[in-house]
Amino acid sequence: MSPGPAPVTQRFHSRLTTLLTMAGVAIGLGNVWRFPYMMGQNGGSAFLVIYLLMVILFAVPALCAEWGLGRHARTGTVGALSRAFGNRAGAAIGGLLVFGILIADSYYMVVVGNILFSAGFSIGAGFAPGNLDSFAATLLRTPVQYLSALLVLAAALWVIHRGLRHGIEAVSRLFVPFFGAVMLYLVGQTLMLEGALSELAAFLTPDFSRIGPRELFAAMGQACFSLGVGGTFMVIYGSFLADDEPILPGAMSTGAMDAGAAVLAGIFIVPAVLAFGLDLEAGPRLLFNTLPDLFATMPFGRLSGSLFLLALTFMAFLSAVAGLVVCLNGLQHLLGTRFSTGALLLGLGAAEALLMLPSAAYPGLIGHLDLVFGSGMQIFGAMMAVIAVAWSIGPVALRRDVPEAPQPAYRWLVAWLRWVVPPAFGIILIGYVYDSLPT
Repeated sequence: MSPGPAPVTQRFHSRLTTLLTMAGVAIGLGNVWRFPYMMGQNGGSAFLVIYLLMVILFAVPALCAEWGLGRHARTGTVGALSRAFGNRAGAAIGGLLVFGILIADSYYMVVVGNILFSAGFSIGAGFAPGNLDSFAATLLRTPVQYLSALLVLAAALWVIHRGLRHGIEAVSRLFVPFFGAVMLYLVGQTLMLEGALSELAAFLTPDFSRIGPRELFAAMGQACFSLGVGGTFMVIYGSFLADDEPILPGAMSTGAMDAGAAVLAGIFIVPAVLAFGLDLEAGPRLLFNTLPDLFATMPFGRLSGSLFLLALTFMAFLSAVAGLVVCLNGLQHLLGTRFSTGALLLGLGAAEALLMLPSAAYPGLIGHLDLVFGSGMQIFGAMMAVIAVAWSIGPVALRRDVPEAPQPAYRWLVAWLRWVVPPAFGIILIGYVYDSLPT
């Protein structure tokens, strides 16, 4: 039987900091880096419409389930799933998910470190055409990449050591509004470019004939990936919710902020890229291949590029912090009180420092790792969390949070979580497994 830690006692300070912190976890590379190229590769604005629908139908209900699971158990992934599925099965599933986050956070911090150093480089060297592109290509093969990731890791550990109120909430109160202000500025800059409005209008005319099953499930996967549901981040952050914090309105607000960030990123990137005749379908290379040329061409491109990379670093950093919180709580559950929080943080930092080495030395490995430990494991974890709430722990995890909702609406929510969301996630998971198979 797992020793388990004491229940989580920290609580969010206020409703505003709750919303900002949750938004900080949700908004990250999935919104700003992944979403624009996903639109470009999967049907354009038609994909945007389907994505927004998937956020409402699947991602937000899954978020409700994960918050309910975390608050009901007052612990993270391992403890919550152990309560739902029994100590042996729950600890095995939860341990697997925490291990996945440990791996995912290692390469994620390598990417964040690269963006951070790129932001500093852009401020110092500017955005001469191809400047950042060639820099990024060489940086990935130098020790500077690893040192930048170590800096991100050290900062994340310090924030966690500061605690919920003085660490995580404090940086979220600064970073999330800064990100929003920067994105609004960039959208304004983009829409003033010659031809940008016409390119945006043409792009935002949806052609649903381009949407098939592949695009449909890509939109569903992006909605879940973007919002951060995966049985990990949102479970442990759900354990910080106050007893009287309504889950359903909070999940809808978080979903709206997350989708809004993705839409703003799309409105900023898409028309600008099209107006300058650049490649919107560059895929994962969009951030470091296409955007540097865009900023080199735009008026005030050096300022815009620097602000963009800095804001993106801040939001990605908040997601990296959440990943370490998941791992820390998992260690606390598995090891009990045998080690102090400080000792566990040092051990976790040392483990991540070692795990970052392969991704820093061989950046091509990141895409393969992300397919398994990022996208695939995230959908599996979300499916497990939804099943835990809808079928094991039961609707008691949500009942007290929707007393104001009409009873028929409440029954529909529970039925949706039981009968629709898990099979949908299962289909997405099968798709990820199929894509990961060697051709």
